[in-house]
Amino acid sequence: MARLSGEALEQAQLIISLYPERRSALIPLCHLAQRQDGWLTPEAIEQIAELLALSPAEVAGTASFYEMIHMKPVGRYLIGICTNIACLLAGGQELLEHAEQRLGIRAGSTTKDGMFSLEEVECVACCDRAPCAAVNWRYFGPLDADSLDRLIDALRGGELANEIPPHGVLSRVQRRRGLALGSADGLPSGEASGGRGGAS
Repeated sequence: MARLSGEALEQAQLIISLYPERRSALIPLCHLAQRQDGWLTPEAIEQIAELLALSPAEVAGTASFYEMIHMKPVGRYLIGICTNIACLLAGGQELLEHAEQRLGIRAGSTTKDGMFSLEEVECVACCDRAPCAAVNWRYFGPLDADSLDRLIDALRGGELANEIPPHGVLSRVQRRRGLALGSADGLPSGEASGGRGGAS
């Protein structure tokens, strides 16, 4: 599927309605399209441009800036092995080399069955669990060759399907409304006067 499905298009309209300026919904719509197809297709880029009154070049130019948005197909599970300093010192490079050998691909590639893509990443912000990896932005560590093998086996066997959704799904919880402002200065009711009240 290249363009947004009927359900995704309804979600896109809802997302657009959350923002005072349509173009502010650009990144959320890119994530919505990626949630549907696993990557941002050229057709989705065109449709997002139509929805936001932008050019396809503006959409592609913005999307290509962000590493979490993929402009070409990736596997169902995107495994990012960290090789930044904490992970590097704890064996991150060796872990990446083991992953390449185990999956039969180089970093930056996808397995023939479309199940796994592998990438080398600079940091996944889990330095206390080095060496670590992100699988569809869910974090695992510390890892060694054996625990990485077990993780790959569990992913292939569907054992982690409830914990790790397919690539492109950032959150299973969908935002349904915008932020409510309770006063003229933009602060929730009670905060403008120094009170401790919160937004409803």
